[in-house]
Amino acid sequence: MQTGSAGGASERTTKTAQNAVGAVFETVIASLEDSKAENTIAIDIQGKSALGDHMVVTSGRSHRHVGAIVDHLLRDLKDKGLGTPRVEGLPHCDWVLVDTGDVIVHVFRPEVRDFYALEKMWQMPDAREVH
Repeated sequence: MQTGSAGGASERTTKTAQNAVGAVFETVIASLEDSKAENTIAIDIQGKSALGDHMVVTSGRSHRHVGAIVDHLLRDLKDKGLGTPRVEGLPHCDWVLVDTGDVIVHVFRPEVRDFYALEKMWQMPDAREVH
């Protein structure tokens, strides 16, 4: 009766949230591919961190390429109605963080990425290379 329908509503809410996370993740990956981002790695952090469900680490060839990747990503997220993420590091374009809430994207210049080796710190056996 009431208990059964409340459980069903909770399951629908969970599936809706999972679909939203999936839409953001798919948009992020497609946008990075379209922008010719390099060495993109997606790491599933669901259940491992309260930061989000997915972390994506990628590289641009130069300051200008990093900025273009991020601009393209922000435009794609906005065009699909997926919200306005928090962005840090855009003025310098060495390491730009795009935080959508559920998907965290780090866009680096290659030498900065090598220095911080962020994905090695988070990478678990279930991490997968996208391209």
